[in-house]
Amino acid sequence: MSYCLHSESDWDTGPIYVRENGKLHVVNQGAGGVRNVTAETRPFRLFSRGFSVELCMNREDDRARRQRTDHFIFTYTKEGNLRYSAKSLFSLVLGYISDNVDHIDSLIGFPEQIAEKLFSAAEARQKFTEPVTGLRALQKFTEAYGNLVLCSLCLRNRYLVISEKLEEIKSFRELTCLDLSCCKLGDEHELLEHLTKEALSSVKQLLLKDNSLSDAGLRRMTAPVRVLKKGLENLLVLDLSCNPKITDVGIGYLLSFKKLNCLDISGTGLKDVSAVIKRIQTQIGLVHSKVPLKEFDHSNCKTEGWAEQTILQWEQAVMETIKPQDNLRTAALHFYGKTHRIQEVVKCKLVEAETKACESLQFYKEKVQNCHFPLKKEVAGSHDLKNSKKRALAEHERERTSKQKHLCLTVEDWDLLNTY
Repeated sequence: MSYCLHSESDWDTGPIYVRENGKLHVVNQGAGGVRNVTAETRPFRLFSRGFSVELCMNREDDRARRQRTDHFIFTYTKEGNLRYSAKSLFSLVLGYISDNVDHIDSLIGFPEQIAEKLFSAAEARQKFTEPVTGLRALQKFTEAYGNLVLCSLCLRNRYLVISEKLEEIKSFRELTCLDLSCCKLGDEHELLEHLTKEALSSVKQLLLKDNSLSDAGLRRMTAPVRVLKKGLENLLVLDLSCNPKITDVGIGYLLSFKKLNCLDISGTGLKDVSAVIKRIQTQIGLVHSKVPLKEFDHSNCKTEGWAEQTILQWEQAVMETIKPQDNLRTAALHFYGKTHRIQEVVKCKLVEAETKACESLQFYKEKVQNCHFPLKKEVAGSHDLKNSKKRALAEHERERTSKQKHLCLTVEDWDLLNTY
């Protein structure tokens, strides 16, 4: 005879079952007797009355559940039947990491192909628009991939985006083209100081049209190049038009950009234009152009890189914050019976019209055309070789003397260098 005891608690032992001669009996402890189970059938309950079970899978809050994409892809067959297939493990992991992209320690050494997909997934979730976590996540990508994140940035007439996302803009590295036209930054703006940092030494095209710059701003911007041979030393195209506070003194600071190929100083406050033209031509080899140059058309400057959609998201977020104020103002004017006077913000189109009215001062570097003629005698070849050696020695001597000139620093330059 075998016994099977089932106890749920110490004070309630429950029924005791006894098997005898192939039949199961229940022992009544209170009466001390044995009853046959078949005589009185009573359903056995594993749990007490009122007990319920709730099946929970991926339990999250309602907001996170709405944001989380489903793990299945639903499509329709040719017959019109609904068909679903599970997403790949790669896409599921990619979505999870993009949701927590701000917790990544480093991406240095991570494959670029997968990093681009991760950036696009985080961009689709608008992770880079968040105030604190967005900046931290963006810095991880810019530190690891540089100009792949953004190689060209166009912020023309986007002064609100600059004021709202200044730290994010400063996180971009290895930019080759930067358009800050019509932003009214001024000489003391933090972004202009950031231009002299080593992170933006790769900038080749810089457009600073209509930014309220003066000679003091140019002196600060060119100080690392003039003294330390750092900063914007690789600059090829520079637009300083429509800055009337720039005078002949400020143009002298620009002569330190030896690699400059195109320069636009139209609409500046020059006093002796002919002397400035001659000085630019003799010292940095730029020729005054009689026709407008395509380098200053501004239509070629575009935002290019992984973060192209991120810049658009920033702009849309800024515009959405402005709309409610405009609606309230318009409603108030209608309430008081006043007509809304159209006062458009001064845009670059008006500035361009003023620039066209004044004299165009655009400069370019003439390309030396190499004429290859067959040499008839070997003596001519040796003569050219001697001339090239003499030219190289002369250039070396000129460079040595120029370095000696740079060693003579003014007190203002030393004060400026101490600020870096």
